[in-house]
Amino acid sequence: MSSVVQGLTKSLAMTVLSEIGDKTFFAAAILAMRHPRRLVLTGCLSALIVMTLLSALVGWAAPNLISRKWTHHVTTLLFFGFGLWSLWEGFTGEGEAEELAEVEAKLNADWKADTGTTKKRSKDDDDDDLKKQKRPFLSQFFSPILLKAFSITFFGEWGDKSQLATIGLAADENPFGVILGGIIGQALCTTAAVLGGRSLASQISEKIVALSGGVLFIVFGIQSFLSTVES
Repeated sequence: MSSVVQGLTKSLAMTVLSEIGDKTFFAAAILAMRHPRRLVLTGCLSALIVMTLLSALVGWAAPNLISRKWTHHVTTLLFFGFGLWSLWEGFTGEGEAEELAEVEAKLNADWKADTGTTKKRSKDDDDDDLKKQKRPFLSQFFSPILLKAFSITFFGEWGDKSQLATIGLAADENPFGVILGGIIGQALCTTAAVLGGRSLASQISEKIVALSGGVLFIVFGIQSFLSTVES
């Protein structure tokens, strides 16, 4: 039970500090300003949960393919590497406000493209809306907005620092605890992004988040290193 709690707390802390101010956080905030929040939250959160499950599965399988000793060493190096990376970003100020502007510019381009196509449509849109209201729940659930939120979030997280860190945690800690902590952390961050919108996203200090995340990764790396020395 203690291993589950340890995996949960580490995963929760790592996820919250990695996801706040992340590209997918900004994307969820901006999408929620333009589309129904329920669909944006469902799409973004579903993508993050799927990504967490896949990452934890890879981390769980790694010690079965490679010796646990080597996976532990790799995980330790990952923690130190991510810690130094985050600290560097925090001290140099790289990405401050630029990430929000980058995501907003991309979504603005998509938004203009979508609105450009809708202008070409006639009053048939009203008929389409009535038809949508009569469709079964599942047909409305898997809407283009939900799928867009899912795809933007999923591919935005692919190969991201938080994904690799989740793989490392799952290889070193209890996978169930890592999954649970990751999902809780993703739910908290995504809900905050969707409800808070751009105003919340613009007020977040990426420098403080990066420095806090860097310290956390370094602490994880030290703990992992000490457990190697003790064993």
